[in-house]
Amino acid sequence: MKRNIDLKEISDGRLYGLNDMVKAGCSDCKGCSSCCKGMGSSIILDPLDIHRLTWNLGLTFDQLLAEEPGKIELNVVDGIVLPNLKMTDETESCVFLNQEGRCSIHSFRPGICRIFPLGRYYENNSFRYFLQIHECKNQNRVKIKVRKWVDTPDIKAYEGFVAEWHFFLNDTEQLIAGLEREDAIKSMNLYILNQFYRKPYDKNEDFYVQFQERLKEAKSCMKAI
Repeated sequence: MKRNIDLKEISDGRLYGLNDMVKAGCSDCKGCSSCCKGMGSSIILDPLDIHRLTWNLGLTFDQLLAEEPGKIELNVVDGIVLPNLKMTDETESCVFLNQEGRCSIHSFRPGICRIFPLGRYYENNSFRYFLQIHECKNQNRVKIKVRKWVDTPDIKAYEGFVAEWHFFLNDTEQLIAGLEREDAIKSMNLYILNQFYRKPYDKNEDFYVQFQERLKEAKSCMKAI
């Protein structure tokens, strides 16, 4: 999700790399679940997020959508239909927040949840992190290394995937914006959902290798349009 806003208004003015220290540590969020409530449709899920959810929950993408109450939903993001975590109707809490106010999927939580209160600033086919100073209500955060905070295996491969997915969506957004027929726009969105989300990834093979294969195929298809 793009945010057209001055970084000076929402950050401490710095950009961080994996080995930098950032004031994001919050004592395991004990007693606080504010960032898991009232988020609307903003927790957008990338293909790795969905892969982790389906693998760990034993559910397909369609089951995550259809299960009552649904775990995810679809919304239009910058012109593209993408999945996001669903909030409950009653308390506007994330569906994975348990009665104790703790995340029930913490070990395989989505990337946006994983880096919060950090954000990503994209440039030159890559990105760096920035600290969102108005988002986390904990005022007693401590410094922690970015690499440790993100807490993701194969971190360099992960960052490469995140960047490639972001810039691929940028290209797709421009392509869709140039399409005039509604059926063509619908077909493109269905292709993205099927190619990267609905079709399961082989659990016994490297996710990033499989993603690269699908990305290469998708880029080839887009050139033909």
